[in-house]
Amino acid sequence: MKSYQLYINIKNNVEIKIGKLGSFKFPKGNYIYTGSARKNIDIRIARHRSKDKKLHWHIDFLLSNKNTKITKVEKSDEAECVLNQETDGDVIVDGFGSSDCRNGCKSHLKIT
Repeated sequence: MKSYQLYINIKNNVEIKIGKLGSFKFPKGNYIYTGSARKNIDIRIARHRSKDKKLHWHIDFLLSNKNTKITKVEKSDEAECVLNQETDGDVIVDGFGSSDCRNGCKSHLKIT
């Protein structure tokens, strides 16, 4: 497995500070976040599921909010950016989870 997608539900409209990106309003709804792990993908996913962690990645800030919940996880052999580009949805935050992207992804988080 190379990449994964977190299906996330935000139950209320919220404003969340996403690290150095700043504060953003996230409308309630369903989101898909696409990520990857070079190794130990199951450990990475377990970390995402934990509410008690140091906030490091953009997704950590989103998932630490009490209004967010991971509803499903899917793993894939597709490369992270390929999988993300195949995923329908709208971008709420430019650069979310894609600050090191070299494939032109506007964001790795989409509202569906």
